[in-house]
Amino acid sequence: MLCLLNHTRPEWVDIAAADINSLLIDHAHCEKKAAANALSMIQRYPQHEDIVREMITIMKEEWNHFEQVYNRIRNQGVHLNKDRGDEYAKRLSDHIRKDEPQRMLDLLLVDALIEARSCERFSLLSKSSSIPPELRSFYQELFASEAGHYKTFTELARAYFPSDIVKHRLHELATIEASIIDTLGYLPTIHG
Repeated sequence: MLCLLNHTRPEWVDIAAADINSLLIDHAHCEKKAAANALSMIQRYPQHEDIVREMITIMKEEWNHFEQVYNRIRNQGVHLNKDRGDEYAKRLSDHIRKDEPQRMLDLLLVDALIEARSCERFSLLSKSSSIPPELRSFYQELFASEAGHYKTFTELARAYFPSDIVKHRLHELATIEASIIDTLGYLPTIHG
């Protein structure tokens, strides 16, 4: 799917469905961090108008998704707990180069990979009979949004860097991402 080099194993959906409240709490934190990441990109690259414009849109969408997930959590009588972090995103971010302009390219492509993996997971959740129907419908809606975000990040990368460099670096990072997914335990989290 998209740029991913491997697929989530089917047992992840069963684990997620068995602890849907933990999944929703983690999902809320993911959406919150995605909105914060878009703001961070604006702060880091204010001189790039395309990035600023697209990040404003993504920030609004991700914050809206956070609010939707948060409301679902509260409707189930559950409270949002402290964010324990996302090992997947941390490990993937360890491979972002420090010097510009490579850093900007890597930030865009790591964001694209995270959106791609979220997109894949939302698709799995939307098709699982173990997930309540209204939640399946919700994840189907989010699937389309995440796919759009993936496209935005990759298009921004190609707007600022030659296509062959983007393709090569995306493949390098996708290989790393696939390895990270294979080594993580299966938890009721969006990237677990």
